[in-house]
Amino acid sequence: MSDHMVISLLRIAVSAAWLAVAPGCCYHAVKPLPKGLSYRSEALPASDVRFLCDQTRLDDAGARQIDQCIFDEAFALIGRAARLVVVDMFLFNEFLGAGPPPSRRLCEELTSALIARKRAVPGLRAVLITDPVNTVYGGLEAGHLRRLKEAGVEVVITRLDRLRDSNTTWSSVWRLLFKPWGNSSEGGWMANPFGTGEVTLRSWLTLFNFKANHRKVVLADAGGELTALVTSANPHDGSSAHSNVGVVFSGPAARSLLETEQAVLNFSGGQTPALRESLAGPAGASPDPASTNAVRVQVVTEEAIADAAEVLIGGTRAGDALDVVMFYLADRGIVRALKAAAHRGVAVRVVLDPNKDAFGREKNGMPNRQVARELVAAGASVRWAVTSGEQMHAKMLLAKRADGTADWLVGSANFTRRNVRDYNLETDVQVSGHADTPVLAAVAASVERLWTNAGGRTFTTGYETFRDDSGWRAFRCRVQEATGLCTW
Repeated sequence: MSDHMVISLLRIAVSAAWLAVAPGCCYHAVKPLPKGLSYRSEALPASDVRFLCDQTRLDDAGARQIDQCIFDEAFALIGRAARLVVVDMFLFNEFLGAGPPPSRRLCEELTSALIARKRAVPGLRAVLITDPVNTVYGGLEAGHLRRLKEAGVEVVITRLDRLRDSNTTWSSVWRLLFKPWGNSSEGGWMANPFGTGEVTLRSWLTLFNFKANHRKVVLADAGGELTALVTSANPHDGSSAHSNVGVVFSGPAARSLLETEQAVLNFSGGQTPALRESLAGPAGASPDPASTNAVRVQVVTEEAIADAAEVLIGGTRAGDALDVVMFYLADRGIVRALKAAAHRGVAVRVVLDPNKDAFGREKNGMPNRQVARELVAAGASVRWAVTSGEQMHAKMLLAKRADGTADWLVGSANFTRRNVRDYNLETDVQVSGHADTPVLAAVAASVERLWTNAGGRTFTTGYETFRDDSGWRAFRCRVQEATGLCTW
């Protein structure tokens, strides 16, 4: 066979492969989502709505100080559960990467809390939903997940293949050539990308799909009432020093949130009966508006989060104020809305992580430094979180209006294409009410502390500290965001 014929056959083979891949590439980027995703509830009454904040900071001597309450609240909720507890957490493992020893063993703490409560209340239905990253996509046995199963906890690994592909360039090839082979926790020979142990090549190939169940939710009943915790924090040892935020609430809004978790169970092979059937009695009466100061909570997931953010930002006018505290900010729709708000005369303040630390590894500052440049040019004010190995991992938006009302959007979602455009699974809630309501006043006070470094404590530094004027990096950032060829 001549060289010419060989080259021709290779060309035909490559063309045939891409013709096979192309339809899947398009379909899996836009395919219908499983029922119940991209959900928006009504603005529902809620009671006992509280702001939670884990804050890592530098004191006046330059020493790192850590103040935490989010997982203490989660463990308290689990410890009171009578009939039902549902935990949906993204990073739930002991992996440290190249980072230092953890400040807390959150993985073991959560595992022990669930097992202890299940043993104390044998009739309790305990459900854990998590992401396959915690088994390195099936390439490593997770001992804590095995212990939970043995204790009677329902452990559900999210079926990420049912979600849309954000990194279509790679995922279309993976679905065709590698997905059919599955994975195994035996026989791995490659280094674990997240910690110790060895995993298969198939684990690495799956990792490059860059998709996740990124939710961070705890739901538990006590005294016939369901209480919810929605947060940006992970029960992950390597993340245990991160700064995070969260919100706790009870009432009809918590029941609505339960339905969004049922949706994940439905497409991931969770057990029956439905979660709501594990709760005793009806949903109960709405909280007395006088007792809650008319606070209402709206549950939003996936792209409904972007819709909520754009509506909040777009509804502000001169004399209003917007505060953003965010780990990753890159979604073009939200960035455009923030720039337009600044042009309208809205006081836009943004606190961002400098994107320099990731579990002992140094990052290149994307995407926040590139987006910060745009925002400052539009008239917004930007400050950087001061970090020393950990991350400023909060994700929230606060809109304060001249008429005295406020809205607070908080939860798991970074403001990036992958997080809020129907690729990842995400959960946020929007808390609405008068700005002087205790929970909204507490959020505003927390942002003010970050912005002003109140009390001699160092939380943030000025824009110039991490300013990046590189046009090339800005171009790369835009391309990576648009194509999904990035981890954010």
